[in-house]
Amino acid sequence: MAKQFERIEAAHAAFIEQQHIFFTASAAATGRVNVSPRGTDAFRVLDPNSVAYLDETGSGNETAAHLRASGRLTVMFCGFENVPMILRLYGQGRALPRGTPEYAALLETAFDNQEPPGARQIIRLDIDLVQTSCGYGVPLFDYKEDRPTLRRWAEAKGEEGVAAYWRQKNVRSIDGFETGVEADQPAMVD
Repeated sequence: MAKQFERIEAAHAAFIEQQHIFFTASAAATGRVNVSPRGTDAFRVLDPNSVAYLDETGSGNETAAHLRASGRLTVMFCGFENVPMILRLYGQGRALPRGTPEYAALLETAFDNQEPPGARQIIRLDIDLVQTSCGYGVPLFDYKEDRPTLRRWAEAKGEEGVAAYWRQKNVRSIDGFETGVEADQPAMVD
């Protein structure tokens, strides 16, 4: 049975901390709807009405494009272990590009100034609705470990290689919307 809340309650934050994966859903007024899985190691609850995640380089950049077009973003967590619950965070999101003062400030306060190789932007969501539902139909899965593949890929590409990849794959969405990643934006790789 779905329940709605105006903010992230303490029990919601505790549930989020126990998860290993979350999903983002975004769309512009036209074009495709995007749903992406992400690891929770880069997810932060900033306060009861805002969250952020450090976004790493991916095969596309649909979420950022959709945020520029409409701002709508939903984040979903599923309880695959223990508690059978689905938690959705609805609101307006925005991408904070690397190199901007807002990105630097949030990187410092929420992420201890730690950027993974290939960090692209921080996605911030201002929440206007939190919804929980039972999750009884969600199957049980056991968490094994995080995949190191993406970070190894970024390390192997190096800063210039990641920046070249952005120019090729991340400047526009699959529907042609601008993502906000500049073709000459430098990548960060340690």
